[in-house]
Amino acid sequence: MLEALVAGKTDPESLAGLAKGKLKKKSGQLAKALQGLIGPHQIPSPAHLASWAGLCPGNNESAGKRKSGRTRHGNPHLRRALAEAANSASHTKDQYLSAQYHRIAARRGGKRAAVAVAHTMLAIIYHMLKEGTVYQDMGSKYFDELNRDAVARRAIKRLEALGYKVTVEAAA
Repeated sequence: MLEALVAGKTDPESLAGLAKGKLKKKSGQLAKALQGLIGPHQIPSPAHLASWAGLCPGNNESAGKRKSGRTRHGNPHLRRALAEAANSASHTKDQYLSAQYHRIAARRGGKRAAVAVAHTMLAIIYHMLKEGTVYQDMGSKYFDELNRDAVARRAIKRLEALGYKVTVEAAA
């Protein structure tokens, strides 16, 4: 049923006909629950889906001063499940989501990093459902490869701060 929604089906009867298991007996009630106006702005893009789940940062700014970045409440069940999955992903090794968690947690803290990883996971799930693909992990070195020069500069600065003189040569 989720795949049909992502594909753009909006007919309540046809969506209710896709029910499986115990929901088949309740297809009439399900069709009633699915009735409503679904506009083009409600087709769940990754940003809309993250907003609905309560996993996008708030934006309260006045006169150029940022006041609050609290996330909205959203769907508490989905939000909790994704936050738990994000915490689990942070404990994996050599994975993109783990690398993202540790990069953000170093600057912003663990809870904010978990929300950011949960947001990323929801966007990944959206694209997997929409395109019918499987997840391809980019690896833990993705962020290092994104800007190799900046990573090298930071490493050199850290070594120089410890009192070492550093000379860098490109590998053959």
